[in-house]
Amino acid sequence: MRSTPAAASPALDLLSTSCIRMFSADMVEAAKSGHPGAPIGCAPLAHVLWSEAMSYSPSRPGWINRDRFVLSNGHACALQYAMLHLTGYAVSDADCRAFRQVESSTPGHPENFMTPGVEVCTGPLGQGLTNAVGMAVSERHLGAVYNRPGFDVVDHCTYVICGDGCLQEGVTSEASSLAGHLGLGKLIVLYDDNSITIDGSTDLSFTEDVGKRYESYDWHVQSVADVSGDLSELRAAIEAARGSEKPSLIKVRTVIGHGSSKGGTSKAHGAPLGAEDLANTKKFWGLDGEKSFYVADEVREHYEGVRAKVEGGADEWEKMFAEYGQKHKDLAAELSRRIAGELPEGLISSLPSFEFGVDPSKATRQISEACLNTIAPALPELMGGSADLTPSNLTALKCSGDFQKATPAGRYLRFGVREHAMAGICNGMFAYGAMRPFCATFLNFAGYALGSIRLSALSRFGVIYVCTHDSIGQGEDGPTHQPVEMLESLRAMPNINVLRPCDGNETSAAYQIALEGRETPSVLCLTRQGVAVVEGSSKEGALKGGYVLSETEGAGEAKLVIAATGSEVNLAVSASKLLAAAGIKTRLVSIPCMEKFDAQSDEYRSDVFLGGKVPVLSIEAAAPHGWQKYSHAHIGMDRFGASGKGGDIFKKFGFTPENVVKQASEVVKYYSDVPVPNLLHRPKFANFVTGH
Repeated sequence: MRSTPAAASPALDLLSTSCIRMFSADMVEAAKSGHPGAPIGCAPLAHVLWSEAMSYSPSRPGWINRDRFVLSNGHACALQYAMLHLTGYAVSDADCRAFRQVESSTPGHPENFMTPGVEVCTGPLGQGLTNAVGMAVSERHLGAVYNRPGFDVVDHCTYVICGDGCLQEGVTSEASSLAGHLGLGKLIVLYDDNSITIDGSTDLSFTEDVGKRYESYDWHVQSVADVSGDLSELRAAIEAARGSEKPSLIKVRTVIGHGSSKGGTSKAHGAPLGAEDLANTKKFWGLDGEKSFYVADEVREHYEGVRAKVEGGADEWEKMFAEYGQKHKDLAAELSRRIAGELPEGLISSLPSFEFGVDPSKATRQISEACLNTIAPALPELMGGSADLTPSNLTALKCSGDFQKATPAGRYLRFGVREHAMAGICNGMFAYGAMRPFCATFLNFAGYALGSIRLSALSRFGVIYVCTHDSIGQGEDGPTHQPVEMLESLRAMPNINVLRPCDGNETSAAYQIALEGRETPSVLCLTRQGVAVVEGSSKEGALKGGYVLSETEGAGEAKLVIAATGSEVNLAVSASKLLAAAGIKTRLVSIPCMEKFDAQSDEYRSDVFLGGKVPVLSIEAAAPHGWQKYSHAHIGMDRFGASGKGGDIFKKFGFTPENVVKQASEVVKYYSDVPVPNLLHRPKFANFVTGH
């Protein structure tokens, strides 16, 4: 099904790469900002990939069987925009001239939601290559599940251009090690080996033998000495890589800013060349130094031919898929549903529910296990695993075996102790399409993955993060394993749902929120220790992010609201009973997801918190910051935890019914003499703060 255009003549190669180099540099010059050196050096790599090696469809950028291209060194994005423009994607000459300007489709680093043809957000070095591993996993898995004799509906490569910086970041070491183990033979990485970083020569900090390192990862490694003229060696290396059963690294020697007076130095990296140097560089490459954004007619015509060829290949695939749909109707329908991002009918209603006084106490990680294994058989796109913590995270899929080199149809990924790459690989899987990835670790070690989690949120990827052992209740492993600040770190991030359910009903709601949130990642923060089903808990209430659980008996209105999350909700229940006996009528509120609650109407939020007329005491075994928007006083953690049994740790830090009663009584007494501030009031100008 692959339709690869023929190679250009050496003269056309030179003219094409010269135009690509200088078109990219012109973008940087027009913006007075950006990185010209890498695009100038890497233009031959892009030319061979986009004009010969890759299958894609500019008119259908989401075509499932396209070759994926990832520019891992995202600062070189002027090069990618130039290629998207030349090949006919919806990136116009005007878009290129608006490089790095507000609201342009050519931002300063690639953004998948801004530019057609850009697969993932790259810029934080190493993320793109790591995402590409996730894409290669997805291709291998989907091919194993859906291909049938005569119908290779999923059969393509994932190509990456990366630089020295990407290979220095630890996340790529994690990802590359796993890729080698899994034998992802359709992953092909072109390493822009220009020996320069921002500080200067790589000799300052990076003298390892990269090729030998990747050979040790069980990759196929090749070197190309020069791409400034003849490109036959590069073509041969790419062809050899496509024939390998191992992931491939092609080490390509380039010159950063080649042809510029700054060429081969760090000065070519991160600033415009300047008008005079740019003009001279154009002359070096045989172009008119006075012409900007110039593409020779012969080059335009060549790429018009390339576009016609690749579009024809996509047309042929669509004809083949139509025939596949006739012969394999159920498979085609399921794959089409997955590509469309639609959930199977009845999936959400299948999530379990729990009854107070009937169902036994269980850790919410156990309820999570039940939820995963309820939905997994009906949701084949659900694929993921754990960072070597499967018995603790309880994430094994009973309906499927492992995804391994020999068993690519398996859906459970053994990520190993690689939290950062695990999250980045899941981003790549989500970006691929037709997949709903999940991954798991202890909540404390989400800190190792934060760089990738942040990109989930920025990229609008609905990755599901299962984070167990969510508090000081983790116990004996001590403060190194007890996450006191992680909830705050995650909640500070835009476009993420941080869910800390108190029991089984709220855990089911958390999974519903995660599954329905295709453009928002979710972090499920789950207990190690058992928690009872809370009286009044409801999935419907939890879907709003916060709701009234109960109100203790007594005359008149409540004098206090206690708000809590997770395991501390059961603590609040116990304390409220003691408060009621002391004559303090109390309303209990559960806030399993602050982000969802904050999105509710002012009226609803006011109703939950009694209109701001009574004081609010919040309880969470974590850092207190963030609770000030709801509560007048807080019982939380302002220090790291300690080692000991979970119950003893809670007692040590005051998470007991007796201490809650003591603190609550003082709060009620204080506000009996002074007005209660209405913390829920949101003035109209509040939008200035949130950036709307």
